[in-house]
Parts: sequence; structure tokens; C-alpha cells
Amino acid sequence: MEHKIEFIQTEFTELVSSLNVTSTSNWGKMNAQQMVEHITDFFKVSTGKVLFPLITPIEHLPKYKEFLLSDKTFKENTKAPVLPEEPFVTRNITMQNAIEELKTETNEFFNFFKENKLKTTLHPAFGELNFDEWVLLHYKHLHHHAKQFGLI
Repeated sequence: MEHKIEFIQTEFTELVSSLNVTSTSNWGKMNAQQMVEHITDFFKVSTGKVLFPLITPIEHLPKYKEFLLSDKTFKENTKAPVLPEEPFVTRNITMQNAIEELKTETNEFFNFFKENKLKTTLHPAFGELNFDEWVLLHYKHLHHHAKQFGLI
């Protein structure tokens, strides 16, 4: 778990710092800045700043949790079911601004759960997740996008 936390807190932002807005991906429609902003938004979901309803039928949640707890990775072109078909337009002026926003939201995630690691927040596909489960999901998600842009 400590390795995953280190990857989320430090290593991923170091990796994406080597990208610029014109960096190309191995798959998918997002450019590098859209990917960074997408991940930032995902951290906002984990801290309850951005809310989506649960879209997974309750009877399927055990299967989703099984995936979350496994070493399985997201497949190429896996699309979040609550997102539109086309990536969002970038909101930050520069890639560096997007990375700074990502760092801020990453820190806020860890601070949010610091006092109470048993607190849960809702992920639209995986249901209520506690800190450890969010760490697993963030790690899978960041690792997926690092592979997408050839960073690992």
C-alpha cells in the first residue's frame, strides 16, 4: 500500500511533468492536459467535491469491488460510464497550471481522509469507498493513464 501511496502522492506528478500539451497517447482521445485535468476531477470525486449518482446496480457491486481489490488493471480505452464520449475542453491556461491543480487536489485527498480513514465517499461505478479502496482505485487509474502516455 505504501508504494501505491507514494506513486499517487509523488511519482505520478513527476512523470506527467515530462509531458506537454502536444504529447501523444498510445490510445484514447485525450491529450496530455485533458488527461491531467481528468485525473484532477477524479480526485474531486473521491473527496466529495464532485458528486455523481451510483450507476452500478447494487447486485453488481461485489464484482466491481473484486476487481478493485485485485491486481487487474484497466484495459486500454476503458471509459468511465459517467463521462461524455468526447473529452472535456481544457480549463487550465497551461499544462503546468493543470499539474499544479492536480498536486493541490491530490494533497486534498490525503488531507480529507487523514482524520478518518474509515470515512467513505461515493464512486459512481464502484459505490461507497473508504480511504484504502480509493488508494487502490487511484493507483489503478493513474497507472492506466501513465501507460496511456508511455510514462511507464
